[in-house]
Order: sequence, then structure tokens, then C-alpha cells
Amino acid sequence: MRGSAPTLVLTGGQVLTVDRDFTVTEGVAVRGRDIVATGSDSEMRALAGPGTRVVELAGRTVLPGLNDSHLHGAAYGMTKPPFAIDVGHPTVSSIADIAAAVRTAASAARPGEWIIGLGWDPGYLTECLADPRRFPHRRDLDAVAPHHPVCLTDFSSHMVWANSEALRRCGIDAGSTPPPGGVIDRDAHAEPTGILREAAQQLLQASLPTPTIAQRRLAVQGVVRELHARGITSYTEPGLGPGGAGTLFGGLATDNWTAYAELVAAGELDARVSVLLLPAPMGGSADDLRKGLEELRRPTSADARRLNAIGVKIFADGVPPNRTAWMNEPYPEGGHGALCVHGDTPALQVEELRDMIGVAHRAGFQLGVHVTGDRAIDTVVDAFVAAHTAAPRPDARHYVIHGDFIGADSLAKLAAHGYGVNMNPAIKWTISDLMDEVVGPERSAYQWPVRTAIEAGVRVCASSDAPITEPDWRQGVAAMMLRESRASGRTSGPEQRVTLAEALRAYTATPAWQDFADDWKGTVEPGKVADLCVLDRPLLDLDPHGITDVQVDLTVFDGTVVHER
Repeated sequence: MRGSAPTLVLTGGQVLTVDRDFTVTEGVAVRGRDIVATGSDSEMRALAGPGTRVVELAGRTVLPGLNDSHLHGAAYGMTKPPFAIDVGHPTVSSIADIAAAVRTAASAARPGEWIIGLGWDPGYLTECLADPRRFPHRRDLDAVAPHHPVCLTDFSSHMVWANSEALRRCGIDAGSTPPPGGVIDRDAHAEPTGILREAAQQLLQASLPTPTIAQRRLAVQGVVRELHARGITSYTEPGLGPGGAGTLFGGLATDNWTAYAELVAAGELDARVSVLLLPAPMGGSADDLRKGLEELRRPTSADARRLNAIGVKIFADGVPPNRTAWMNEPYPEGGHGALCVHGDTPALQVEELRDMIGVAHRAGFQLGVHVTGDRAIDTVVDAFVAAHTAAPRPDARHYVIHGDFIGADSLAKLAAHGYGVNMNPAIKWTISDLMDEVVGPERSAYQWPVRTAIEAGVRVCASSDAPITEPDWRQGVAAMMLRESRASGRTSGPEQRVTLAEALRAYTATPAWQDFADDWKGTVEPGKVADLCVLDRPLLDLDPHGITDVQVDLTVFDGTVVHER
């Protein structure tokens, strides 16, 4: 190592470099913003100078800064007070609990003010578990907040539960027609029950109060502080643009790009944020996408290593818990789900989706496509291949987002073209018991086939999809290694388990590849940026059940300590 002494040395521990060979060493040296050396304890100590801060690891683990490669940062920040109340498990466990939380919020609110919450999950609500026919209804909320409009978004962000006042304010009644890709649940008299699914959510969310740019900046900064405490230094913001204008608080709207860009310009964004632009809404068309891209014009930032618009997000179908994922085989109670793009028939929707993917591909963007059902995934992957055949791009790094039921043929095509898949292991942990009922035990066990994808040669990233689950990579790693249910502890699809090294790679080195940044971040190697995470104990050989108890002692971002426990 040439030049002056390191500014920081971490030594005497277990440094998991996550390099190509998953090399384990004892120490790492940092000078300024960069890693300048790794090696044995004695080698690292020999490099230290009078001004070097030496951190004695005493056997503790060092990882590359974690990368949550699918995390709605701005939206996650706005799910917290003062923006919204928590109606998720374990804060609540019944419809009665949720009603009580809404009553409390309404009593403290100004007359007629919106009551907004996030996180409810029928799979954990006592009344729904006791009676499968019981589902949240507007009447449950009317009883506690008759004069306040109430909008409660579910844990998946693919369904909202509203009261009668909210429906009235938004003009949703028995005569309302849902937008393309949306569903309005109705009772026996054709009246709305208060449940709006997929694109129909926008009928309500577009009327919610809009946070200012300044409020959005504060929300993002709060999230970054939380991520530092979790050892996370990079994340992908999967969808910001005109297509997100109708989402909860405009959590996916263009204003959030403005907030991020202002933070970078002011030197106040201490994270590496890759952005997928969202030119078209769920249920949108190729024309919507063209219009949105024209409006966005690939925005730039003051520091591309902190904020970089690299791709385009498209919604292809819904989610399996809502039976809106487009499946080859029907759900047990019937129906196959559907694509959620413009078009009056499935065939027209397929053509529209292929056109959308082709437009973004030809424009030079990476594509991240939200798609969960096996039939929809095959459609998307075939569209990737068709777009490449028509306009070859050697390193587009397109990827399937979620890919719940991705099959062997699609995995082979992704591998052949150097494309990837981004999966959410903590969601498997959260809903595996519920999915046995939704798609049957065999399909449920296969859901999120990480092992199969890796063996097929596909690059696999893991992520939280926050606010869908907490941005807790420890839970994600444990879930990938164990495949156990949160509710029952039962194993689901043990043949899809992976090793610790494979799970850690999915949160570090592979997301750096997804970010087009694998030449400068994602591993602990000389020449890479000094983004590091120190854990409170050795990680190798730890029982996977203990990983969620691991604490983050120190987080280094860009060579600077940003969190210290």
C-alpha cells in the first residue's frame, strides 16, 4: 500500500469480504473514502500510523455495507408518524384492535381529517382466522370514525381498506367502475365493501393530503438514519415518477426524486440510492410509459455514487395473497389472476406489456418488472428476450422483481442473457402459512425458489420491499437459510434453502451488480469504497436461528463512521 497511513483500521476479527471466493480475513484498512488493504491482524496493525483510528474487533464480524436492493425509502419514511398509524402485526392482532387504533387517531384529529394507516394483514387478524368468510369491511371503520375518512393500506401495498366517508369523498359507489388492473370488492347488493385492490387503490390514494418536498426530505433522512443502525449503506428506490402520483402520500411520485436530489446537492444524503423511474402507473399503457419518460428525461444528480437513476419500473401483475398474480394453474377457489396493464383482453394486455418493455429497453434503461405469477413471469421474460433480439444490448441487467413462482424455462432464459431476479425472503417468512391456503401446499413450498435460481446461474438479489417488511437483512438471511414460517415455525420448501455465503452475497455483491456498481462497491476489497458493517459477534458457524439477534455495532459509509452502538 502506497501513500499515507490509513485513517481507519478494523482488525482482530472475522472479515467476510464476500469477494468471488468468499475470502475470510482478519482486518481491513481504510484511507479516506476507500478500502486500501485487507489481510491478517499483524499486517493491518503494521499499517496503522499515529493518526489512525484502530477498532479492536475482538473476533467480531465485518461485512460490506449491506444493500437492500428493493426498498421504497421515501414511502417507508412516510409510513411512520406523523404521516400514518401502525395497523400491522404484531402491533395489532384483530379487526377490533385496528378499530381501536382508528378510534384513538380520530379522537386526536381535526374535524374531517384523514386517518391513514399501514400494515394490516388478514392472515393475522383473529376474526379472519376464526371465520374464513370474515374480511375487513367499511362498517368496521364506520363504527369508530363515522366523520373522518379512513384509508388503511395492507401489508403488501396492493390493497386498501376504507370507510364509508372515504368512499363518499372519492365518489366510489355501486356505480363506480374500477380502472384497468383494479378491483372494487362488492357485497351481495353490489355496494363497495371498502376493499380496493391493485389499481383501484388509486381512486382513494389520489385524494390523500400531499407532503411537501421538505417533509419528504425529512422522511428520507429518518429512513437513512434507521438504515445506518441496521448496517445498510445502499438501497434501490424501486419506482419514482409520474406513475406514482396516485400512490399513498405520493410515496412513488416524482416529488421524491426532487427531495433526494436536493439532499445530494446539499451534501445531506449519506446513502447510495439507485432509482428505478416509474413513468406509468399500475394498469398503465405503453403510451403512458412514453409520456412519462418524456416528462422525466432521465434526471441527473450532483453525485451519481449517492443518487443514480438507472432503470425503469413496470408493474406486470398483482400479488398472490390477493389472488391477483397471473398463474398458469387456477387458484383453489378458481380464477387465474390477471396482468395489470392496459387492455380489454389477456391477449391485448400481453401485447401492451411487451410494448412497454420494448420501449424502455430501446431507451437504454435497465428494467425491473414487478411480476409474481408464473404465467406473468414467462410473459415478462419472453418480452425481455424479444426486446434484446430486436435491439441487442450486451449488458442491460434487466431483472424480475419478486418472481414468486418463476419456473425453470424462465430461469434458464434469464441466465442465458445475464439478467437477474430480486426476491423478498422475509415475505416468505411472513406469509408461508397463508400461501398454503391461497395456492395449495405444493406451490406454496416452491414460492421464491432461491436455490433453484442460483443453481440455474441466475444472479439473485434479496431485499425487504420495505414498508412491506422491515428493512432487516438479518431476518432475510435467516429466512433464506431456514425457510421457516413466522406464525408456526413450520418449514416451507426446505429444498430451496441456501448457505450463509449465498444469502450474504444476495445482500451485498449481487445488488452492487444490479446497481451497475460492482467495480466499486459491494465487497471488502482494496479499491472499493469504504462502506462497512461491524457486527457484535462472529457470524460464521452461527446457528441461523440466532442471526436475528445479531446487533450492528458500527457502520461506516464512505469512510466515515455514521453509526456506533
